[in-house]
Amino acid sequence: MTVPAPSPSSAAPAKASAARTRLVTAAAELFYAEGIHTVGIDRLIAAAGVTKATFYRHFPAKDDLVVAYLRGRDATIRAGVEQAAAALPGPGDALKAMVEGLGDEVCGDGFRGCPFINAAAEYPDPDHPVRRLVTEHRTWFRAAAAELLRAAGHPDPAAAAASLLLVRDGAMIGGYLDGAAARETLISTAAALLGGGGGEE
Repeated sequence: MTVPAPSPSSAAPAKASAARTRLVTAAAELFYAEGIHTVGIDRLIAAAGVTKATFYRHFPAKDDLVVAYLRGRDATIRAGVEQAAAALPGPGDALKAMVEGLGDEVCGDGFRGCPFINAAAEYPDPDHPVRRLVTEHRTWFRAAAAELLRAAGHPDPAAAAASLLLVRDGAMIGGYLDGAAARETLISTAAALLGGGGGEE
């Protein structure tokens, strides 16, 4: 499987300084745990152990750091799907692994829902760079799932991928609100939905 590559707008910088890495790491932890707008720049600077001048040298505005945080999440998810597709025997097995991975995520310690949905809730303008990145990630997920479904012989991969994205969204919210029960519901619902796109015997 060839998973669609990140577009230039979502690709991570080729080389990052230690200070920049600490800022993105601190942002990822704080934004996800507490929300984006509730975490101020001074808190991020203190958590990363950098100066204010260093912060603004790497990120002219806080929203630039938000984008970098989401780009990191996006890159990690893409890499995981690509690795599963390369390592497993067939596309159906990769689909199963994708769903089970989502199930493990929604009942993991410290889970607070989908970082992309959370960010979208804080940035209502669809033309904002944060929202554009959220849309790009979701478009990629749908396309990657459709490619796996097509390769697995599903009769309508595009529709099934769109439905899988909707089920994923529900599981992300349900996992945060209801805990581990969402995992089994996600897996059983996805299995019924994907039908002919399940794992190979």
